[in-house]
Amino acid sequence: MTATEKFTQALRVFVTDVAQGFFEITHNGFALLGLAVMFAALTLTAKPEIRQAGELQLMSWLQTRQTIESGITEDMTGVDRATATNPRDLPKQQAAVAYWLSKKYGIAPEPLGALVAEAFDTGGRTKLDPTLILAVMAIESGFNPFAQSAVGAQGLMQVMTKVHGDKYEGFGGKLAAFDPVSNLRVGVKVLQDCINRAGSIEGGLKLYVGAANLDDDGGYSARVLAEHNRLQLVANGRSVPTNATQVVPVAHPVKPQEPPESMASLAHS
Repeated sequence: MTATEKFTQALRVFVTDVAQGFFEITHNGFALLGLAVMFAALTLTAKPEIRQAGELQLMSWLQTRQTIESGITEDMTGVDRATATNPRDLPKQQAAVAYWLSKKYGIAPEPLGALVAEAFDTGGRTKLDPTLILAVMAIESGFNPFAQSAVGAQGLMQVMTKVHGDKYEGFGGKLAAFDPVSNLRVGVKVLQDCINRAGSIEGGLKLYVGAANLDDDGGYSARVLAEHNRLQLVANGRSVPTNATQVVPVAHPVKPQEPPESMASLAHS
């Protein structure tokens, strides 16, 4: 046998040995992986508490990733937020308002309790009278969170979603207009902006309803302020008949005004 043939044979043996060794390692690796998976499955079956802990950890990680990806930082997830509150658990002033509104508008006191609490909390943060916020909701929708006008004003405070869609981005998108608390918070932002622009509550209400370029707002401001006055009396412990001047949700113009650039934030433009 020549030197070349000996080298070729040795190389062939070497390659064969390497291939066989690689197969055994791979085979054993897959076998070990299979055993590990089987062991994990048996452990999770025998120890359901371990499985539940793993599921909770995975869900927490997924929710964290969703928050990071979406950029939504507001605690506005419906399942994490109570949508009803027993007025008995509210401060005396808020409870009186909740019960009075419940009787007047025929709404269950628990959902109204949550709205009243939110109005007082949001009003405190924005320096806006909570009874004014509630009065706007009363005139706009009669506390119907699914109300929609002919011109597209939506939700409790009848915000024009097509104009203020960007304000709902932090709450999950435009469909949040029908979420009571989301609509309330966005509506308050719009109302506050209108009041700041007009320099007065009366003028702000006129802007809010979209009557900025009209001589008459159809009595909208007067109706809101009248209900505001009644709610202030109730909050201060006064007895106010609920059948006095029953409020009917405002009828918005059939054709909305085209808002000038400086008034792009108005609610009913």
